[in-house]
Amino acid sequence: MASSISLDPSSSSTSLLTLQTQQSIFGYKDKVKDFQKTQLRIPASFRRKAANLQMMASGKTPGLTQEANDCTYESTVDTETDVFDDMKQRFLAFKKLKYMDNLEHYKKLADAQAPKFLVIACADSRVCPSAVLGFQPGEAFTVRNIANLVPPYESGPTETKAALQFSVNTLEVENILVIGHSRCGGIQALMSMEEVDSRSFIHNWVIVGEKAKESTQAVASNLHFDHQCQHCEKTSINHSLERLLGYPWIEEKVRKGSLSLHGGYYDFVNCTFEKWTVDYGASRGRKEGSGIAIKNRSVW
Repeated sequence: MASSISLDPSSSSTSLLTLQTQQSIFGYKDKVKDFQKTQLRIPASFRRKAANLQMMASGKTPGLTQEANDCTYESTVDTETDVFDDMKQRFLAFKKLKYMDNLEHYKKLADAQAPKFLVIACADSRVCPSAVLGFQPGEAFTVRNIANLVPPYESGPTETKAALQFSVNTLEVENILVIGHSRCGGIQALMSMEEVDSRSFIHNWVIVGEKAKESTQAVASNLHFDHQCQHCEKTSINHSLERLLGYPWIEEKVRKGSLSLHGGYYDFVNCTFEKWTVDYGASRGRKEGSGIAIKNRSVW
C-alpha cells in the first residue's frame, strides 16, 4: 500500500500520524525514521516555498496572516542567528587577542582571585563598569542592581549584601566603589513613585533610596523633574556610602585604614566621570543620617 506525503508543513503531523498507524500494522518503523530525518534535513524556508507552490497549483493562495507569520519567523531566526554570530566572533577575538596572549595570567585567575575593588553599579545596559572604566578580569568583584543601591544592614538578605560580605571578609578588597549614572531609570521610578505598590518588585527595591528622594525634594523641589532626578542620582550614591558604614565589619576596616569607600558618577550624555572618596575622619563626628564628608573629588 503506498502512502502519500504532503509538502504542506501544516499537514506534517497528520502524515506522521498516518505513517505511525501503518507502522503498527505493517511494521514500517524504518520508513518513519527516514521520513523524520528527511523533514529535519529540509530547510524550513524550502518547505514553506514548496507548500506555497502546491497551494498555487491547486488554485489557492496563502492568506495574509500566514504570510505575515512566515515573515516574522524568518526575521526572528535571522536576528537570533546574527546576534549569536556576532557574540561568537567577539568571544573568539577575546580568546585570541587577550586570553591566549595572557595565558599565564588567566591560569592564575583559574586558581584564585584577588581583586582590589568591589564595584556596586547599576544594571543599566549602558553603564557596564568594565567597559567604561576598563576593569580587566580579576580586578573588580562586581555586583549590579537597579539604581546601584546599598540596602541597610538591618534589612533582610539580598544579593548585594552577600557580595559585600564575601568581597570584604573573604576576598579582602581594599576599595568599594559605588557608581551611579545619568538618566537612571531606577531613580526616575523612585522620584515618580507616590506610594509603594506591594506587588511591584521595582517599587519594593527602589524604596531603599527613599532618604535620597526626601533629601532631593527638600532642596530641589522647584526644579524640573529631570534635574531633580539628576540631583537624586548623585545624592543616592552618598546615601549608599553612608549606609556602608552601618555594616560593622566594613566600618571596622575603614576605621583601621584597610578599606576605602568611593563614589563615582558616570554621565553618559557628556561622557564624563566624577569620582570622590569618603573622608572617614571628618565623617565620624557627624550625627547618623546627616551625611558624609568627602575628599579627593575629581572629574575625568
